[in-house]
Amino acid sequence: MLRVRLAFLAVTVIAGAIFYRIGTIQLVEGDKWRQLSEDIHLQYRPVKATRGNIYSADGSLLATSLPFYRVAMDPSIVSGAKLKSSVDSLANLLSGFYRDRSAASYKRMILDARNDGKKYLILNRKQIGYQEKLKMMTWPIFREGRMGGGVLFEKIDKRYRPFKNLAGRTVGFLNEDQYGVGLEYSFNNYLEGRNGEAMFQKIAGGSWKPLHDAEDIKPTDGYDIVSTLDVNIQDLAESALLRQLMNKDAAYGSVIVMEVATGHIKAIANLQKNKNGYGYGEYYNYAVGEQGLTEPGSTFKLLSMMALLEEGKINLTDTIDTGNGRFKFYDRFMRDVKNGGYGKITVREAFEKSSNVGISKMVNEHFGHQPHRFMEYISRVRLDQPLGFQIKGEGLPYFKNPDDKNWYGTTLPWMSIGYELKITPLQTLALYNAVANGGTLVKPMIVQQISRGNAVEVRFRTETLQKKIASEKTLSQLRSLLTGVVDNGTAKNIKTSTYGIAGKTGTAQKLENGRYTQTYYTSFVGYFPADRPKYSAIVVIDSPKGFNAYGGDISAPVFREIADKLYAQDMSVQVGSGAHREIPKIDRSEFPYIRAGNVEELQMICNSMGISNHYSGNETWVTSKVSNRSIQWVSNAVEKPVIPDVTGMSLRDALYVLENKGLRVQHSGKGRVSSQSLPAGSGINRDQIIKLTLR
Repeated sequence: MLRVRLAFLAVTVIAGAIFYRIGTIQLVEGDKWRQLSEDIHLQYRPVKATRGNIYSADGSLLATSLPFYRVAMDPSIVSGAKLKSSVDSLANLLSGFYRDRSAASYKRMILDARNDGKKYLILNRKQIGYQEKLKMMTWPIFREGRMGGGVLFEKIDKRYRPFKNLAGRTVGFLNEDQYGVGLEYSFNNYLEGRNGEAMFQKIAGGSWKPLHDAEDIKPTDGYDIVSTLDVNIQDLAESALLRQLMNKDAAYGSVIVMEVATGHIKAIANLQKNKNGYGYGEYYNYAVGEQGLTEPGSTFKLLSMMALLEEGKINLTDTIDTGNGRFKFYDRFMRDVKNGGYGKITVREAFEKSSNVGISKMVNEHFGHQPHRFMEYISRVRLDQPLGFQIKGEGLPYFKNPDDKNWYGTTLPWMSIGYELKITPLQTLALYNAVANGGTLVKPMIVQQISRGNAVEVRFRTETLQKKIASEKTLSQLRSLLTGVVDNGTAKNIKTSTYGIAGKTGTAQKLENGRYTQTYYTSFVGYFPADRPKYSAIVVIDSPKGFNAYGGDISAPVFREIADKLYAQDMSVQVGSGAHREIPKIDRSEFPYIRAGNVEELQMICNSMGISNHYSGNETWVTSKVSNRSIQWVSNAVEKPVIPDVTGMSLRDALYVLENKGLRVQHSGKGRVSSQSLPAGSGINRDQIIKLTLR
């Protein structure tokens, strides 16, 4: 009995202590703990701003933030009568939409949450798009809105690229840890906007429910970035590069296409063999970054020739003896590609044939006793420093200094032909671009403005790094040399009678473990049309397999393919290009086959061909009819909410019009649209299939 009494006494004391503590917490310390609970479960949390868009030069979207939504509701807000009359319909719609549980299960989930007094219920964690959100807002209960039906559409932005992987590394990315590359990373301060702040309540399961407090701070959306890229040029550059990489089983390759006058980058392509050895992807920007720093090889000979010509030491008609193609500088032999050498040749031929012995002998003879003078020409064209490119991560060029301990007697001869130094393809292109545009070294640029809506926040203009890199006489001679390389030299395989190409091939042996190997870094850099340059470009392909792994055989054909397609599609290149070809005369008694399309484009074509055409409407899309030996444009109101008439349009225009209507297009044939399966003017439903026949 004693033990029982003692146990009872202990239980009583403990119970009393518990009741005492409960009373203390509730009555004495109540305010303190209630405040702490509120601090834990009610917080002002950041509301992310919508990230700005990235556009190409023509306004095409390269990256945007699409709104997705997670659907939740506060079942306590809905009136009892409304819930009773509509919950079955809502549950059926939810079940049919998500297809993850039965209607009865959704009904039970909503009613249980209501009975338990829950103010926040996530109906499904699957994210929906904006069109699906609009559809849901017409459903029973949901149509009453947040205040009447308790529905909550929680916005979640996702980054989307309409052109998928096109210019993927250049557009770039930014992850949650703020690590990234490309434009997304380099211009993040503008793109990210300013986050807002809102009151949230923490609920069971660790989720946070927005309370929509009056003191919420709305986020400020990010600025838009307008790049200089052209999606069409980017596409053809990537396609041409990929074909050659696969054909030669190369390690990686890069292409840059730049507008000569402005320095606007129209395309940057970087493709590298996948880790599994099959296919290629864009994983690193070799055109600009640190890993793209390499010995350029013979493309650097342009700088050597510029220095020699500027010094007045040589004339292009002078001769130089290259012997049997093998010449010793101190303890090392310089070799030419041609077995047996070129013998005695002119300075022009030494450059056109890319004679290592010829170029290095001239540079060593005239600058060997004053290497600092040669280095001054490198500094003049800013090859020894970064260009200040707008994308972060630009590679830092490497050049030896004549005062350094690692400057040897062989350094200058080898440097003169592009060895014992490292520069990026972008820097090489900047040099050639300066020769093309009359000697002005412009900074390459890839972003032309930062804006929000129609308001421009920052506008970037072409920046001149050096007004004149050489005299007019020297520049004229350099342009003549570059044209000669294509007409008579190592790149004559890409010569075309339609227009002129000027440029230089490059082939550099790769240095591995301190020794030069039989693997090569091949390149071609130049501009076109040669007599009136519009575009400059560089193509580099690393470690191609097979015979004839030289710049003229590997990289130059890619340059030619890009140039051909650009010449064909850019009328401004053709005008005054100096190509000696007959321009067919237009028989003005017959009109060209123009049926329908965008009025601005059709008017431009007709005006350029001298065809009389008239239009008094204000619609964007038109059809044509012939009246009094001229074309009359007739409005084609494709904006109406019916099936549009696309007969006569090109496939590109028809796809644009129809897909903006939410239609799915199937097509066959070539030419213009001759018939469409859905009659114009009939009712339209999203995701309908319309079949087009082209002839």
